[in-house]
Amino acid sequence: MKKSEKHGFSLEADDRTEAEKCRRKSPKQDVLGSVLRVGQQAPKAPMDTDYQEEMEESKPQIRFNLNFDKGIRGVDQDNTKRDGQTFDINRLFEAAARGDVSSLEGLSHYLHQNMKKLTDSLYQSYGKTALMKALLHLRDGKNPTVEFLLEVSERTGDIKEFVNAAYTDYDYKGQTALHIAIERRSLSYVKLLLSKGADVHAKALGKFFQPHDGPNFYFGELPLSLAACTNQPDMVEFLLDNQHHQASPNAADSQGNTVLHALVVVADNTKENTDLFITSMYDLILTISARLRPKLNLEEIENNNGLTPLKLAAKTGKSGLFAHILKREFQESHTKHLSRKFTEWVYGPVQSSLYDLASVDSVENNSVLEILVYGSDIPNRHVMLQTEPLRQLLEDKWKRFAGRMFGINFLVYLGYLIIFTVVAYNKKEGKTPFPLEHSVTGYLYISGQLLITVANCYFFFIGLLDMKRKRPKLQTLLIDGYYDILFFVQAVLFLAAASLYITGRQEYLGFLVLCLALSWVNLLYFARGSKQMGIYSVMIQKMILSDILRFLFVYFVFLFGFSAAVVTLLIEPPARNITNKKGRLFGPLEPESECIKPTFRNISYTTLQLFKFTIGMGDMEFTEHYQYKEVFYVLLIFYIILTYILLLNMLIALMNRTVEKITMESTSIWKLQRGITILDMEKRLPFCARKRLRSGVDKNLGTSSEQDQRRCFRVEEVNWNKWNIHLGKIHEEPGYWDRARRLEDKTPIRTNKGRSWRGLFAESIKGRQSTEMSNLAV
Repeated sequence: MKKSEKHGFSLEADDRTEAEKCRRKSPKQDVLGSVLRVGQQAPKAPMDTDYQEEMEESKPQIRFNLNFDKGIRGVDQDNTKRDGQTFDINRLFEAAARGDVSSLEGLSHYLHQNMKKLTDSLYQSYGKTALMKALLHLRDGKNPTVEFLLEVSERTGDIKEFVNAAYTDYDYKGQTALHIAIERRSLSYVKLLLSKGADVHAKALGKFFQPHDGPNFYFGELPLSLAACTNQPDMVEFLLDNQHHQASPNAADSQGNTVLHALVVVADNTKENTDLFITSMYDLILTISARLRPKLNLEEIENNNGLTPLKLAAKTGKSGLFAHILKREFQESHTKHLSRKFTEWVYGPVQSSLYDLASVDSVENNSVLEILVYGSDIPNRHVMLQTEPLRQLLEDKWKRFAGRMFGINFLVYLGYLIIFTVVAYNKKEGKTPFPLEHSVTGYLYISGQLLITVANCYFFFIGLLDMKRKRPKLQTLLIDGYYDILFFVQAVLFLAAASLYITGRQEYLGFLVLCLALSWVNLLYFARGSKQMGIYSVMIQKMILSDILRFLFVYFVFLFGFSAAVVTLLIEPPARNITNKKGRLFGPLEPESECIKPTFRNISYTTLQLFKFTIGMGDMEFTEHYQYKEVFYVLLIFYIILTYILLLNMLIALMNRTVEKITMESTSIWKLQRGITILDMEKRLPFCARKRLRSGVDKNLGTSSEQDQRRCFRVEEVNWNKWNIHLGKIHEEPGYWDRARRLEDKTPIRTNKGRSWRGLFAESIKGRQSTEMSNLAV
């Protein structure tokens, strides 16, 4: 193959006969080939299969025909080619799949003689090479054709291109031989590929490697992420620290995710996944990265959505890994700076801990606390908010400022309700807008109207700002934003009433009374200030949004359907004559002489009467005028059975089940609602006040020679189950013990350079376990 350096095109040799070029497997492939030529993607095919494989049609490319002169010389091309000397893609792939090196004897000579290379397009199918085929068919972790193919490629001079060839198929695009060797858990072949120049930062960008509906495995696209997400610590250590090409732990994929982000994505909150695999791999990568790149902080790297690994764990509800990151504590001096939790002192079962507030406190933008409080689509955020230090942090904010602000807001709102009720009760008669009366009563009346108007304008604009800041979804509005909706609707009703009042329309009164009723209902919002009343309010909210809404939907279907049937069946009653007080007989009643009772030809009146039957207050008065007596009674009986007997009793049963179901979680939901209130109040504080009321203390967690200044939050915990496990490791002044050991040894911290870092990490874990077992035995 000859390649132009100037123009960047390649010229491949082609020794195929005309019959081989025109040969097709089936007419269907002719259609597929024409479709592919116009730019559409290939049909989905398996990554590899032991059965007949769908080969890609050869791409249109300028090739040098080695048989161009044979026709002129009158030589039969078929006779000049012997099967033992011809190597096509089928032969290469079959030999690679079987691991049969003998079938590939003479390959190097054939390629050299025909000016071919293993990277030619004729030897690739959707980007897959014979090397990838061989790695996909390992037996006991070996396939002799791998080494053979690499040797042949080195002789032809395209080893780097051959090793880094990648899939071009839409589903597996970007996958290289290194990805396959890692997935097959073959450390020996990974070492071999890296020694041959494999790209350790190649990205598998195909659809199969991206999150979507259907079979997929997202691992972060990079080889290092693949090794980490498939639980291969030896592979991870080699990729990060080798003599050929070290993988960068801060390398990001197309979504901006590093290897730590990828571990967060594959976590699933099970013990087998998170506790026994993800957390240990996460810590291993942190420790190795800290040794190789001390100035690099992997946990501060954000992806394309602005999320660090901790924030991504909070956003996706990975509670197990989330708790581990927040409570991560290393006792060894060379890894202590990687901790987010620092034990300050221990006395019996009581332990005082310092938690790092970086990325956690709501003072920062897009903090973990804000993500959890406002993230209604996070399934288990109630549990995650109970994780330390978040639980104590919210309590501290409530005691510092939120509790007092909440009480003041309650008193102000109660005063608003009293003024609103007095103004509405003392409404004037006549044409609106009413003129101002120059008296004490008149001035008080107009002052009350102005105060009510200002209050509802405040509710309206605050509602708009909250929606803009929180960007709520439908689920957010119906669960977390329950009272936000009610306050906003209250403001809209009042503004509508005010507009009608100014324009002189009497319909303003209807909107005004609805606003007044809803204003009193919204007083329940302040029930979240008390635990008992807050839990009761949560139960009411849950029942309204679940059981009652579903009941009303089904009930209205029955009610309207039977009302329409009854109205159609009943007939208009005849006009009645009445006698006045003097005994004079009048003719039929006229609307002008006396109010006429609505008839059952009015569907709204009939609907109201049937509703009375549902609650047991109906009568049989409207049965005097009807057609088909039997049909009417059948309709009435079925309606009573379906509504009064079935639906009402089902609603009672469902509400009872709902109460039992949310009894256990109602406390956490109440705490979540109170957390929303705390953060809303904090956002409305000026920046100077927010900074002054900030929780936590600034602490230097390092030594005199190595400063480690952090904002920490102190939490005192009592644990009677594990209080005696770490007695050999925890000291009242952990920093003092480190300094004393340094002064005694007078040696740097990292004195184990010649030893395996993974071995040191394993020894530290083993030491912890042995200490725990000995203490438990005691």
